Amino acid sequence: MVQADLPDCVRMRLPDPNSETQLKRRQAVRRHAQRRHQRFYAVSLDGNFIQNFATAPIRWAGERWVIGALVGLLALLALVVLPSWAGAFSSEDNPTLNWSELPLPSAPAITDTSDEQDERIALVDGNYIPLSETSLWTSATVESGQTLGEIFSAAGISSTQMMDVLSKMPSASMLTRLSPGEHIGMRRSSDGQLTGIQFDAEGLSRIQVDVGSDGQVSERAVSGTIEKRVRVASGLIEGSLFAAGDAAGLSDAAILQMAKVFSYDIDFAQDLRKGDRFSVVYEDHYRDGEKVSGGQILAASFVNRGKKFDALRYSRPGGDTEYYDLVGRPLRKAFIRTPVEFTRISSRFSSARRHPILGTVRKHQGVDYAAPAGTPIIAAAAGKVIFSGWQNGYGNTIVIDHGKGHTTLYGHMSRFTNAGKRGNRVQQGTTIGYVGKTGLATAPHLHYEFRIGGVHRDPLKLTLPPPEPLPGALMADFRNKTRALNSQLTLADSRLPTLVVKK
Repeated sequence: MVQADLPDCVRMRLPDPNSETQLKRRQAVRRHAQRRHQRFYAVSLDGNFIQNFATAPIRWAGERWVIGALVGLLALLALVVLPSWAGAFSSEDNPTLNWSELPLPSAPAITDTSDEQDERIALVDGNYIPLSETSLWTSATVESGQTLGEIFSAAGISSTQMMDVLSKMPSASMLTRLSPGEHIGMRRSSDGQLTGIQFDAEGLSRIQVDVGSDGQVSERAVSGTIEKRVRVASGLIEGSLFAAGDAAGLSDAAILQMAKVFSYDIDFAQDLRKGDRFSVVYEDHYRDGEKVSGGQILAASFVNRGKKFDALRYSRPGGDTEYYDLVGRPLRKAFIRTPVEFTRISSRFSSARRHPILGTVRKHQGVDYAAPAGTPIIAAAAGKVIFSGWQNGYGNTIVIDHGKGHTTLYGHMSRFTNAGKRGNRVQQGTTIGYVGKTGLATAPHLHYEFRIGGVHRDPLKLTLPPPEPLPGALMADFRNKTRALNSQLTLADSRLPTLVVKK
């Protein structure tokens, strides 16, 4: 918008350039300039600024440093630069260079390496791969909930190829037990056929499976040396065990292992409270500088509801490795408190409970653990399976005799494992079946009963005699081997706030 388009009320008022005020202002600016640069204006009042500058007298006192610098620059040019140029262009002292005659480094001799094999090994995403084969290998990282078929399918390997190789692998069972975060290497030929697999075997070594052109399968170890690093961690539970463990720097595998160590004394599904705490001394395994799975809990302490539990890992001379408390008593009890990983207790031991289906009031002589269908059920203790089949309202049921009049019952199972067949002997922790809702059940859960001499007992309140401590002949060896672990555990405990612990 131009000035004329504006309304009178907002029209900008510009000063008149010919007004008396503007003329006086320009005269004042001119007088100021003449006073400050009078030596330019005094030479010729009629000349312009450039002409005055050219004829203005030089102030030697104020400008002699400029002339000195110019004289020095000319002297340097005369003494250094000019002789160099003269020598460079002199045909007698420096004949013209012929670039074609400059000597060049000799080329290395060409050797035929087509029959040689590069034996160097590269560590690529956890896989030990010959440099000559790196283009043939594909690496995958196992993710939580991922199946083996999904991993191979993503790499372009059909289920038919995978199953054919797995059926011939001696270590196929180890391949199916890989943990999240571990690496699988897969090698394929130019036509896409599976010719090799690499994976961790129990975290201590790496196995390579080679598939020949004739379909034969062979295995060999290709891993480097395992380096074990001992670390300590401590945490305070504010929300969940996994959140506290993650904040302390523990992996999910280490947290689960710690929970398993104390599973005989602490029910981690319902006993945890805000303010509980733990300290751990554990191993991390590294292979060629890369962290791999594996590593054990060496020592741990857990304060639950103000009561402290301790665990020290100890291997008997020529015997098994177990966890013991500070006085040498095994943490492993005769019975596991809960034979299934559950989400909640849906029904407790009761002398009078209304049945959810029948509607009648009757005794509930066990504990119901709600869990997703297909959750593994383990034997609470070693014993012999004396019943495996359908049992009235219990549906698919297993009964195990543990000796000394102790029996356990597992009801509403979806199916049994081979170990859960009648007449088999099972060890504590053996998977005998899976959670279901067979029989009179409204949702998937495990009905668990405990009997002593035929009398039902509440599994949540049952107290059994503690196991015997190590014999005196082993106590000295136990204290000697666990002294350093106990000191590290005490150091980890000291990082947490002081707490009065119940004895």
